Amino acid sequence: MTNIDFWYSIGSTYSCLTVMRLPRVAQDAGITFTWRPFNVRHVMTAQNNIPFKDKPAKTAYMWRDIARRAAKYGLSPVLPAPYPLAGLVSANEVAVLGMREGWGIDYTRATYRRWFELGEPAGEDPNLSESLREIGQDPERVMERAGSEEIVHALASATADAMTLGIFGSPTFAVGHELFWGDDRLEDAIAWARRKG
Repeated sequence: MTNIDFWYSIGSTYSCLTVMRLPRVAQDAGITFTWRPFNVRHVMTAQNNIPFKDKPAKTAYMWRDIARRAAKYGLSPVLPAPYPLAGLVSANEVAVLGMREGWGIDYTRATYRRWFELGEPAGEDPNLSESLREIGQDPERVMERAGSEEIVHALASATADAMTLGIFGSPTFAVGHELFWGDDRLEDAIAWARRKG
């Protein structure tokens, strides 16, 4: 079966659109996606690319654009959501651990849902603990493990891998070394994967 790498960072607003629709898209398209959390803030800082800071017109456009696209997908976020996230790194460390243990996708979807529907910032409580409880995980155990040297290094390593591939934003879909940036490029990535498959 054809596979696409889904590079995402909890903290990216547009990634919400992909996170909430990707399981159904994958099923309908008959394509598997490998979810790869990374630290997009590190990438953007390294590239001196801070897209919305001190840019109120661009920020207003972003929220309106997300609202339009969400309606198209049948999603109902409450916007604007809290942004940026103070707990971005913690949120993604938990996601890295979750991918290793098999509950990362459920966690990612739960934390985005609480962030965009309940206004609870991802990466901090109550979102963090309640998202983990919702998917049957013990928050205390997870947070201790997610803060371990092994997982901190794993997130840094994934972020370095993303930068090596040329990834500069989230979400990005990779078909081999071919990159498609943005939720609105998901269908292009699927079409490319089918041609190359």
